[in-house]
Amino acid sequence: MARTTNSDTLPFVESRYELGMLASQRVRDLNGGATPVVERGNDKPTVTALREIASGKLDVANLRHEFVQSYKETPAVENAEETLEVNSVDPALREIDAELEESLVTEDPVDATELVAEDVADDESDDE
Repeated sequence: MARTTNSDTLPFVESRYELGMLASQRVRDLNGGATPVVERGNDKPTVTALREIASGKLDVANLRHEFVQSYKETPAVENAEETLEVNSVDPALREIDAELEESLVTEDPVDATELVAEDVADDESDDE
């Protein structure tokens, strides 16, 4: 089987960086059971993905869309109540998590100008 090079694939992608991203997406597709558009032979999925891109038979625009969508998906929250608790086995970490969550939930919004004024006052008292 002829060897596929980067220059064979560049007419179908915008850059080598994009080639890496699209090839990795295609490898995930192939590993997930997608049917190759070129003869696979004994090639590994990475080589098959590059050969598919270089052949021009693969819909690169669709592959690009799949890649972008794979990073847009966010996990669904099972219940409406979100928590910051990590459920650590270390009691000290659980205490810190609980304090952090409590402070984020119970504190009133802070005016940024007050914080700056406090920092300036602290710096001036440190200088003296």
